[in-house]
Amino acid sequence: MRLRHIEVFHAIMQVGTISGAAQVLHISQPAVTKVLQHAELQLGMPLFERVRGKLYPKPEAHRLFAETEKLNRDLQGIRRLAASLKGRAVETVRLVSTPTLAISVLPQAMTAWRRNFAQTRCELATYHTSEIVNALRLGEADLALSLQDPRHPGIVAEPIAHGNLTVMAPAGTWSAAECAQPIGAAGLSGELIGLADNDPLGEIVVAACEAQGVQPVFRTVVQTYQIARSLVEAGAGTAVVDPFTAASAAADKVQRRQWEPSIPVQLYLLTANHAPLSHGARELANCIGATARACLEKGSA
Repeated sequence: MRLRHIEVFHAIMQVGTISGAAQVLHISQPAVTKVLQHAELQLGMPLFERVRGKLYPKPEAHRLFAETEKLNRDLQGIRRLAASLKGRAVETVRLVSTPTLAISVLPQAMTAWRRNFAQTRCELATYHTSEIVNALRLGEADLALSLQDPRHPGIVAEPIAHGNLTVMAPAGTWSAAECAQPIGAAGLSGELIGLADNDPLGEIVVAACEAQGVQPVFRTVVQTYQIARSLVEAGAGTAVVDPFTAASAAADKVQRRQWEPSIPVQLYLLTANHAPLSHGARELANCIGATARACLEKGSA
């Protein structure tokens, strides 16, 4: 059987009539009849009983349907892919980001980028860094943002902005003079909001506290940095987070102080080493870097 035979055969099996199959396939009824007859001729046997205009599959047809089901799904997948590729005749930029950066940096960066790339399609998604690596390697994304260098041989990690580990506390926690000074582990007080045990930044915070002889106690532990920020904004406690999350917090609800001794935090642009960026993707990366740096400057003002 040829691919066209399988396509028509499946349509008939699904709807039960020549006319219905013609509608599904967007071809004429005579065309469906002709393809079916040719398929049956090649097979050397009829596949359907014809009763008053309706087709009833023979046992052989049911067996053939089961065997060709996967091939038919593959054909449909190829058809969808072709349609997708056609739709991307206009440049498409596929960006994935960790949730924190998608909220703190991306919105303003996208706004700036759109001024010069109004017609370019952009697909945005949020992944964790391990998932980001897979997306880049499989060609499912063009570029990505993370606070971690995955140190993977197939991934290029380019630092595009950097700041320092930052402590956030509800407004009114510190005096103006205190806010101008960095803070170490011994200066932390009140309810501490911790990050998940397997979070790289959370591990850095705990190690930094222990290095200063302080064993932090977290009664509230969160999965994402933006949840920590929201809790601090609501007055629920103090958190040690990345500078981008801290800089994006509401200025009237949160106070910020740099961690002492300073611990650098990098924003990385991640790409697959075998896939150079298009002009639109590179310009988006430039806008993200500029926005992130401006965000940090504003947050420290």
